[in-house]
Amino acid sequence: MTNIFIIGMGLIGGSLSLALKQDSTFHRIGFDISEDETNMAHQLGIIDERVTRLEDGAERADVIIIATPVGVTIKIIEQLSTMSLKKGVILTDVGSTKRTIVEQAEQLLPSVCFIGGHPMAGSHKSGVTAAQEHLFENAFYLLTPTAKTPRDQMISLKNILKLTKARFIQLDAKRHDRLVGVVSHFPHIVAAGLVHQLEKMQATDDQVTALAAGGFKDITRIASASPIMWRDILVHNKEEMIRLMNEWQREMDEIREFIEEEDHESIYQFFAGARQIREGLPQKSRGAIPAFYDLYVDVPDHLGVVSDVTYVLAENKIHLTNIRILEAREDIMGVLRLSFRSEEDRTHARTVLIERHYQIYEQ
Repeated sequence: MTNIFIIGMGLIGGSLSLALKQDSTFHRIGFDISEDETNMAHQLGIIDERVTRLEDGAERADVIIIATPVGVTIKIIEQLSTMSLKKGVILTDVGSTKRTIVEQAEQLLPSVCFIGGHPMAGSHKSGVTAAQEHLFENAFYLLTPTAKTPRDQMISLKNILKLTKARFIQLDAKRHDRLVGVVSHFPHIVAAGLVHQLEKMQATDDQVTALAAGGFKDITRIASASPIMWRDILVHNKEEMIRLMNEWQREMDEIREFIEEEDHESIYQFFAGARQIREGLPQKSRGAIPAFYDLYVDVPDHLGVVSDVTYVLAENKIHLTNIRILEAREDIMGVLRLSFRSEEDRTHARTVLIERHYQIYEQ
């Protein structure tokens, strides 16, 4: 029996535990600072055993997974360094930044095999009740071993985590922070900045709020993420964030100059180049920011049409995570935005709705 101790009973920790449940030789022990979350995880069968003290799980563990925010992970590593851990224990985490965590682990736990981890999957829901066994399926799972990482323990960790059905990528911690900084961390700053710009305009013109209900709200969805989590991520990846902000500022200065000079060709090339690059990105791969699997449905403006659409989806056992009426063009059509939990659900929904003669499109 392999004791796997999961610290943090949130969405990620709970989903990892559910994925590992497939192997009956794994005994999954859970701990969370919130006893309510730990108890709920145990009641739902997400873990096999719950403990109320960190050391009660850590000192029995063959594998320890720290599934907490980055700042908390650093503190837990400090606590683990004072405990009598098993010889040969494998320690990993799920944090969105890696360099500071890896350095901390190597400094405080020199005799423990620490392998940084970052499953690039998530959900718009949080907490252990949102845990899903298939959350990581086909997602990238980044691992950041060092030159000191024993090859056999790296293989052992992969063999455990392969139950997630994720796709593993190995890279060093510094490169991880650079790459993820570009495709995840910095976009969250930009989205939050756009929302703050809206707030400033609200002070002088409250009509802007109504106009922001459509596309603006969509492109700034990620600004709704946990402020505690993003505070920790940005602080622990500050060098990369400052570098990216400086580059962004230079680019904004350049486009501002194009506008001031009414340089039509340069403005056109700015947008044409961005469009070409974006259209060249993978369409179905899961990346750093959780994807939004949306369909837009033109629906006639008559009583019961929304319930008809939802009935079609329920009849075909398609899971709908959100539905929103974007607009109702009087005497013509309304537009529904349907959000799904996976690409498979979206594809299935597209097929059945087209069969019912609905007009479907994506953005």
